[in-house]
Amino acid sequence: MKITVGIAQIHPAIGDIPANLAKHLDYIDRARAAGVDLLLFPELSLTGYNLQDLVYELAMHPSADDPTFSVLLAASRDLDVVVGFVHEDARHRFYVAAAYLSGGQIVHLHNKVYLPTYALFDEGRYFAWGDSVRAFDTRFGRLGMLICEDFWHASPPYLLWLDGADILLLMSASPGRGLDTGDRLASARWVELVNQAYASLFTNFVIHANRVGYEDGLNFWGGSMITDPNGEVLARAPYFEEALLVQTIDLNQLHRTRSRLPLLRDERTGLMQRELARILAGQQASFGGF
Repeated sequence: MKITVGIAQIHPAIGDIPANLAKHLDYIDRARAAGVDLLLFPELSLTGYNLQDLVYELAMHPSADDPTFSVLLAASRDLDVVVGFVHEDARHRFYVAAAYLSGGQIVHLHNKVYLPTYALFDEGRYFAWGDSVRAFDTRFGRLGMLICEDFWHASPPYLLWLDGADILLLMSASPGRGLDTGDRLASARWVELVNQAYASLFTNFVIHANRVGYEDGLNFWGGSMITDPNGEVLARAPYFEEALLVQTIDLNQLHRTRSRLPLLRDERTGLMQRELARILAGQQASFGGF
């Protein structure tokens, strides 16, 4: 089975949901014309990233009753779309979130699990932590979604792999930081290596959308990419400019790679569970000694 994947590498306008919705619809139209089956937007694509106190004004309840989501759901009837937004739950907690839309329905919602609150990041001040990492079924098979800091930690991609995800959808708002010895920012080089590492270790497709543009002194570098189960980069968007990246992927590559490299077959989940329980029990005993 082959599917055509698109990445909308955009520059969202901070705090301007109507303008960002219009840009989403434009990229959806362009993707539809290019034959895209699944279109991925970056982290917080509907709102912009550095929201601070705007978080509470821009939050949405993802449903057909929400005026923004009602439009996006209608646009998702003939191609699947993944968007980033601020999610307000029924208890009025606010999350960095991503929604997978297909056939006019919300198929899956992911709330960001790891919130960076160090260096230039301050997400923990405004957002609640998500508390689940789960794969989900689509017409293309079983997928998993993670948002930025989530995939800087090894456990969320690993959990999605064990939960049956064969395609990892990664969304980020990664600003440029540090200088490399080559022609890339250090942050760009690190993220690209992580994408290839996860694709190789989990013999999965990895589709990563990163945003671009300046926002409150931050420069987001783009460089969105699609990587196959061998860790080979199939397509890469340019740095620092908006783009629609389109690539057809062959899901039969999962069969070819896993026949040659049966890492999933040989994964010892019982060993992992037992040793993790031992480690946690030891930590609890240590804390109890204080």
